[in-house]
Amino acid sequence: MSLARPLATVIVPASTSNLGPGFDALGLALGLYLRAEVTAVTEDGAGQLRCTFSGPVPPGENLIVTGFRAICSARGAVQVPSLDVAVTCDIPACAGLGSSAAALVAGGRLAALVLDGVSTDDVIDVLTTIEGHPDNITAAVLGGLVAGCVDARGHVCVVAAPWPDNVRLVIATPQLSLPTRTARAVLPAQVSRQDAIYNVQRTALLLQGVATGRLDVLREAFSDRLHQPYRLSLVPGLAEVLALDAPGMIGAFLSGAGPSVAVCVVGDPAPVIDALHSIYATIDPEVAIRVLDVHQPAPSTPLAVSHG
Repeated sequence: MSLARPLATVIVPASTSNLGPGFDALGLALGLYLRAEVTAVTEDGAGQLRCTFSGPVPPGENLIVTGFRAICSARGAVQVPSLDVAVTCDIPACAGLGSSAAALVAGGRLAALVLDGVSTDDVIDVLTTIEGHPDNITAAVLGGLVAGCVDARGHVCVVAAPWPDNVRLVIATPQLSLPTRTARAVLPAQVSRQDAIYNVQRTALLLQGVATGRLDVLREAFSDRLHQPYRLSLVPGLAEVLALDAPGMIGAFLSGAGPSVAVCVVGDPAPVIDALHSIYATIDPEVAIRVLDVHQPAPSTPLAVSHG
């Protein structure tokens, strides 16, 4: 018996953010995905989004529904069709891999299926307001390495660029769940001018290093004084990973708010994988280690793919 073909499919990548110094500004889309397949459209005007999850249901609020409703509301839409959606998500929740942004973007892109005139800018602006920062949202929508900010009008200014194809990320995700609000609560309200300059310099170096292929500068460019030092006590193994020096490794950073940590590698990732297993052997033997490519930006990314 063959399964019915979905009416439309939305696929959204995971993301890491900050990349060390680019706090709330830099993001990177990863080859780990949330997939939402529309199985039914009901022209009832109720605007309901009914999700069936393959695997565990994510904890807390259904952010796919939140993203869908936010775009409908922003467009002033009434008499919106209802959708039935089958959701498969390989992105772990509360792990610093952009699961909340991916869910919001999936909902926003589903709304674009049933509403006219929804642009990429609309999705990014509306959902960044919910998320509170543009890094993961823009990476999930645009792909690649993103740098962005929110202007005085509330519009997100963002540039997406390719990431070097030969640089993969080895990401270690402990079993510990670390909500973003907990990781943000330990950050100081003010920082010194010296620390601000330190991060501005390294953010600039990171972007230029990637743009020109100067991978040798990335280890220093991933350094940070604004958030990682304050989160060391929340993320067991972080200090050891940041100090790691393994063959093929070109730098490491806390992935988003954690507890995942990311190590950038060129060539064979096995030495880095072995080193991470050694670090977590006593901290968390069940740590999940993934080797991920970057989800590169497409010349033109549709908000949703219809199979009609």
